Amino acid sequence: MHNQAADAPPEHPETSAALMTTAEIAAYLRLRERTIYEMVARQTIPFTRATGKLLFPRRLIDAWLESQTELPDAGIAPAPPIYAGSNDPLLEWALRQSGSGLAVLARGSTQGLEELVAGRAVLAGLHLIDPENGRWNLAAARAHLPGSRHVMIHWARRTQGIFVASGNPLGVTGLGDAVKRGLRFAVRAEGAGSQRLLDVLLAREGLSRAALTTTERGAETHADLAALIETDEAQCGLGLQSAAGQLGFLPLITDESFDLVMTRRAYFEPPVQRLLAFAKSDAFAKRAAHLGGYDIAQLGDVIWNG
Repeated sequence: MHNQAADAPPEHPETSAALMTTAEIAAYLRLRERTIYEMVARQTIPFTRATGKLLFPRRLIDAWLESQTELPDAGIAPAPPIYAGSNDPLLEWALRQSGSGLAVLARGSTQGLEELVAGRAVLAGLHLIDPENGRWNLAAARAHLPGSRHVMIHWARRTQGIFVASGNPLGVTGLGDAVKRGLRFAVRAEGAGSQRLLDVLLAREGLSRAALTTTERGAETHADLAALIETDEAQCGLGLQSAAGQLGFLPLITDESFDLVMTRRAYFEPPVQRLLAFAKSDAFAKRAAHLGGYDIAQLGDVIWNG
């Protein structure tokens, strides 16, 4: 005889844990663990394997649940006019010049996705590499933004590399050389796309972040990174060619994909449309060429439609 009690999920736990295990999230959502594993496989629930173990951020789970709630005509306030996510010199210039009306809150790619899913931003920019396959942004977007409300469009291919002092007086030849010589690295915050990329590039050299000699202060933006090197607080760091200015620059990767994520509704609203219209102008193309390190041939292409 079929035992319905055996199939019933456990009682709802009162948990305040920032990260929940598979068993805890199953209990929290009143689902079986098998269902949770299926949702992870389909990438329809926020999750992380950053520690090598499958975990579920409580804050993102709560935001995801709210985003899936159907409240027709409930009068929910729209997201504030904010761009959140990764720092990009060309994008931030275009947001101002286009008259988009969006304020900039650039605190890293992962933070941008969290702000978007929580309804605290209308647009998020990201460049998050998948360490397993080397692809950009899609896995992160699916993990943070399950459901069918969001769309991701391409902004630019970018060049990232090592910043060193002007003229490269230390004769740095590459990432592995800088690490093995113990040069002072300025690093970005946890969750920033550049920090994840640095971890991947170090792994390709057979190194880890533990091998780095780092500065006391981190860099919030690519401009901060450049300033730390210009003032000799740091000797090198991973950053965008477009932000290198007069510093020495050793390119490491030329095809990093920087993409923008928003709800489908936001895509058709004036802020995003003004930005995309401006990105077709001659002034925008000249600015991209002046900064350097950008390939904008596919700007505006739809990468993912949730």
